[in-house]
Amino acid sequence: MLSQGARPVGYDERGAGTPVVLLHPFPFSRGLWARLAEVLSTRHRVVTVDARGFGESPLLPGARSSVADSADDLAVLLDGLKIERAALVGLSLGGYTALAFASRHRPRLTALALADTRAAADSAEVRRARDAALALIAAGRAEDYLAGSLPRLLSPGAPRALVAHLRARAETRAPNLSAGIEALRDRPDRIGELGAIACPTLVICGALDQITPPAEMRAMAAAIAGAAFAEIPAAGHLSHLEAPGAFERILSPFLAAAAQGGL
Repeated sequence: MLSQGARPVGYDERGAGTPVVLLHPFPFSRGLWARLAEVLSTRHRVVTVDARGFGESPLLPGARSSVADSADDLAVLLDGLKIERAALVGLSLGGYTALAFASRHRPRLTALALADTRAAADSAEVRRARDAALALIAAGRAEDYLAGSLPRLLSPGAPRALVAHLRARAETRAPNLSAGIEALRDRPDRIGELGAIACPTLVICGALDQITPPAEMRAMAAAIAGAAFAEIPAAGHLSHLEAPGAFERILSPFLAAAAQGGL
């Protein structure tokens, strides 16, 4: 489904109850949340959203994409859906978008779940790696980029079938991949903003995350007043895919309690 207006956004919604928005990781689209959305929709109105340049959310002609753009796109979409306030669940890129939303649209948050993500900006080393990825894609080697990057999103021992599943769902359009990498590279540091988050917050991390390790995420949780931290054994960066049952058992009670004002 594609919203209309100045900021077209691809989204799906299902279920009824308190609104929960799921924000996907790079380089995928909202379909990566299919199982979790189905589970949560038994108790919540679940909205899955494509970040700009992914799925059905187009890149605007002549404009660079940013994490802040996706946060503002979400605010416009929520207006169109008549949702004043919602809980956000963001994983990786989705977590960056959720933190940008918390900064730019804080009164609209009822709860925040940050999974396998970080508040810090890219280090110089990571920025150099992003630039190398952009050069590879510009040289017509997007497939090589995906082949090298997708396995790192899982734990070292992840089944090959799961890597193949990611490959089938990954964005392949070179301009969109490049725009996404630039958005990741250029996002601001939000460590100093964590203390201003006042809504119920949950931080989830795969114990074998090769991108955002547990120690870093535990420190992020400690900087948010009252935030809970949960580590999922044997899971990597895409913890909701490698350990879907564990992820759901951690997230579902948190969202239910937040909806009832119990947090």
